[in-house]
Amino acid sequence: MSRSRHHRRRRPLALLALFLAALIALLGPAPGSVADQDWWNPVNRPSPDSGVNVAGEPFKGTDAKGEVRGFVDAHNHLMSNEAFGGRLICGKPFSELGVADALKDCPEHYPDGTLAVFDFITKGGDGKHDPNGWPTFKDWPAHDSLTHQQNYYAWVERAWRGGQRVLVNDLVTNGVICSVYFFKDRGCDEMTSIRLQAQKTYEMQDYIDKMYGGPGKGWFRIVTDSAQAREVVEQGKLAVVLGVETSEPFGCKMILDVAQCSRADIDRGLDELHRLGVRSMFLCHKFDNALCGVRFDSGALGTAINVGQFLSTGTFWKTEQCAGPQQDNPIGLAAAPNAVKELPAGVAVPSYNSGARCNSRGLTELGEYAVRGMMQRKMMLEIDHMSVKAAGRSLDILESQDYPGVLSSHSWMDLAWSERVYKLGGFIAQYMNGAEGYSAEAKRTDALREKYDVGYGYGTDMNGVGGWPGPRGADTPNPVRYPFTSTDGGSVIDRQTTGQRTWDLNTDGAAHNGMVPDWIEDIRIVGGQGVVDDMFRGAESYLKTWGRSEAHRAGVNLASGRPASASTTQWWNPFTSYASGRSVDGDRSTRWASEWSDDQWLRIDLGSAQRVGKVTLDWERAYGRAYRIEVSDDGSTWRTAWSTTTGDGGLDTVTFPGTTARYVRVHGVVRGTGWGYSLHEVGVYSA
Repeated sequence: MSRSRHHRRRRPLALLALFLAALIALLGPAPGSVADQDWWNPVNRPSPDSGVNVAGEPFKGTDAKGEVRGFVDAHNHLMSNEAFGGRLICGKPFSELGVADALKDCPEHYPDGTLAVFDFITKGGDGKHDPNGWPTFKDWPAHDSLTHQQNYYAWVERAWRGGQRVLVNDLVTNGVICSVYFFKDRGCDEMTSIRLQAQKTYEMQDYIDKMYGGPGKGWFRIVTDSAQAREVVEQGKLAVVLGVETSEPFGCKMILDVAQCSRADIDRGLDELHRLGVRSMFLCHKFDNALCGVRFDSGALGTAINVGQFLSTGTFWKTEQCAGPQQDNPIGLAAAPNAVKELPAGVAVPSYNSGARCNSRGLTELGEYAVRGMMQRKMMLEIDHMSVKAAGRSLDILESQDYPGVLSSHSWMDLAWSERVYKLGGFIAQYMNGAEGYSAEAKRTDALREKYDVGYGYGTDMNGVGGWPGPRGADTPNPVRYPFTSTDGGSVIDRQTTGQRTWDLNTDGAAHNGMVPDWIEDIRIVGGQGVVDDMFRGAESYLKTWGRSEAHRAGVNLASGRPASASTTQWWNPFTSYASGRSVDGDRSTRWASEWSDDQWLRIDLGSAQRVGKVTLDWERAYGRAYRIEVSDDGSTWRTAWSTTTGDGGLDTVTFPGTTARYVRVHGVVRGTGWGYSLHEVGVYSA
């Protein structure tokens, strides 16, 4: 009952209790109440240091549906200053010597940026800038400065205080960029760099813990499973997930189309990464490697990366006409003279047919082995940067096993495949575009998220050499007005100040990671509360994808090793068998092949009546354009469970209402090629 409606005389005991409570409050806090009240404020922050400029207790717990709340940055690079030879990204996210040591420029940038070669390449102009960081920060960090530290720990802290609850730290490097860059203070081996960045992330956790009184007390918590992540988020802290984004994982580069790694290298590499705490990764990035082809870059950057591709592999990108509606990015054709001069005499970047928009390199046999290896280790596969051909095959493999662990973390996947990702149970985040662009794309895909009941993420790609939202201008009619309230309503966020510099999103754009809350407020103003509400469910959706991946159990293949027969079997090589049993032997290097005519079938005896609801078909190049999946109780009378007239080969996953049958038959009606029908493996599953 509202106190405004009735004013009753309090009992003497109640008055005494109120008096005692007030007296206790005046004399001092009850045991433990200080820690409860300001657990988010460090007891030993370095001085001087950056401001955070957020007031109020970070929210804890779950919502009414039992879901964690908060934003997810699905793609960040906290430690890329340790990559590329150690001098491409200037400044550090933390330093035991303090902010002045952490936020200082690379030595060759002094006194005026004349030798800031990478700054010149990425930003244009002459590369000159004021190199001084702390305390003035005249020229950096900035939304268009790609070579300076954007992830200082206090800026990451501000993003957390503003509502972010999951951060994926992608350990990143590129051996070729390292080798050709003029300045470096270490070697260029990619796996050595990945190990160092993982170590530094753990050191950053220790650094923050010390501010809060010891191990485990800080807000920055590295997590290695989804349950641990949920506990961290429910405590109101930031769950940090380790990922990998590198061009030659496990040494899997190629030279003149020859792989420089083996299955054993992949197994050792995946095991090592898993021990380091890595739970998601890209199999290729920027350059084609022994695992997969990449999605092209455009413009002058694309030309420069194509040069790097040649320097790394001995071959330039190769293109072909796309097999379906999905396309890779337009290949870079613009001039990049600084990169081209690195090519050997007489070698030039090729020209490309504008009608051939797809990388001819897809997912290799070693790449398929790596995908399946990640599934076995319950890791999540990042498909951004994969060519259409590679991403399509990867999704085929994941769908064949109903494996949900697939991520698109920063808008590099062909967006026509968003529903395939969501249907699997995967997670999608958009690159940190400007508020207008981000909101428009979020609204375009809103119906899909509604259909699959998922939230939305963002990938800031900070320290990732990508560029970030610029200012909308001081005179914009709908600016961010400071101070503003956080999405949960519990914190007040003012302009961010470090040293003598104060940043304002309206006039400075997203200069560093600490501006993420300001950017989200800009999205609320421009795109509406609905967009932000979807983002606020991002942490829950990411953790659901991760949890489902951990809980996944491979279905039992009822066809494995069972008796098989066929209408015909091809015979043309006395040393190789294409017998029907080769399609159920668990070996993708073998296959059944029919004679070269349309009406052919392959029959599998499951041994007894089984519930059947899914069939997987791993076609060789000779595939079925039109075919049926038929089932039978006695091997004589057949009923059609599923059929198609638009088969396109590859790895098909066919699902249909569960039915009981002892026999399953793949019945080819029309061939897709001039050959017969050929299957590496057939899988039959209950569901």
